[in-house]
Amino acid sequence: MKRDLFLENIKLAIASVKAQKLRTWLTALIISFGIMALVGILSATDAIKQSLEGNFSSLGANTFTIKSSNSGFSIHFGGKKPKAFPKITYKEALRFKERFQYQKSIVSVSYIVTGTAEIKNKRAKSDPNVQIWSVDAPYFTTAGYEIGEGRNFTEVEVNEGRPVAIIGQDIVEKVFDGEKPLGKLISYKGKRLLVIGVLSSKGSSGIFSGDRVVFVPLAYGRKSLSTANPSYAINVMSPNRADLDASEGETIAMMRSVRKLNPKEENNFRIERSDSLAQSLLENLKFVTMGAFLIGMIALFSAAIALMNIMLVSVTERTREIGTRKAIGAKANTIMGQFLTEAILICQLGGVIGVILGLIIGNSVAAMVGGTFFIPYTWIITALIICIFVGIFAGLYPAVKASRQNPIDALRYE
Repeated sequence: MKRDLFLENIKLAIASVKAQKLRTWLTALIISFGIMALVGILSATDAIKQSLEGNFSSLGANTFTIKSSNSGFSIHFGGKKPKAFPKITYKEALRFKERFQYQKSIVSVSYIVTGTAEIKNKRAKSDPNVQIWSVDAPYFTTAGYEIGEGRNFTEVEVNEGRPVAIIGQDIVEKVFDGEKPLGKLISYKGKRLLVIGVLSSKGSSGIFSGDRVVFVPLAYGRKSLSTANPSYAINVMSPNRADLDASEGETIAMMRSVRKLNPKEENNFRIERSDSLAQSLLENLKFVTMGAFLIGMIALFSAAIALMNIMLVSVTERTREIGTRKAIGAKANTIMGQFLTEAILICQLGGVIGVILGLIIGNSVAAMVGGTFFIPYTWIITALIICIFVGIFAGLYPAVKASRQNPIDALRYE
């Protein structure tokens, strides 16, 4: 009996929706905007999250970096900021590299010269967003790079600072336009560099690109490209992940010795694991998720108010229908169920439209910043469940009002 009543309510709701197409679609579209904001932003953030995890895992699972500052990608509350430590000098970096011998760990020294370089080759040039790094030969191993063509720097090139370069795939595409780059010259601010190697593609997350880079020998960067008093970074690659914690402990002890810290002083440097930047970004994406959820809820609340008003108008317009149904024996609960079902149906229609639009927009945004196609099934199901509650919230008062109408007064209504 209850099943038959439920099916009858659905049929009546569908008939009412068809009879008021314009009103129904306008209401459904209002609801769809809230769901679109919810599913769209969450699809984008989840896709970006997967991309970040994949891209940063390529840095090397056994690598960590000694730095004097954080990576700069964090949200701080209460006005608190990370401490600024003294820069790691060239002498300190070399002293650490010479003295650190833990289980054949690989140590490299590097620093970023600039992140806004414009690289030229004859008439072609790149956008002014290329990173130039000054590194030693082991850097490519510790940073997870592979040299696809050509060769690595030699110790002579690193120590004597010869004008040679290893470039990423973006530089090949932008500057050489299909030509073979090996043995060719590129220039930065009038300084010419001979290309001796090309890196295999490392991929991009949109914000961070492992291919939009130029590497030069450490000594060359220091004498020809360096800004005043740069801060150096030291990469340490443990032989295996099981020894990573022990290697990190040895690193801290050695670096304290290099910087001449007494036992009571705190560390004045940071240890950053290869996946810590990705973890920091993923943590910050939680705030984006919270914001998306809040935006979606506000939009859905507005849609619920609009739906409630439309349902009240519908109740008024169908007063004689309600009176007729009550006169032939329809109970108050039956009338209430009919209007609630209609409100939930309109919400579900808007929810389905919002989910489709959200997936399209969310994955389009994710594709623009290097993410992969992603369908957030959990959030889709959550959104559709929320639509049911929105329908109940918006339809309850009009449904109760309809169910309490006096059939004699309703039949007299004009």
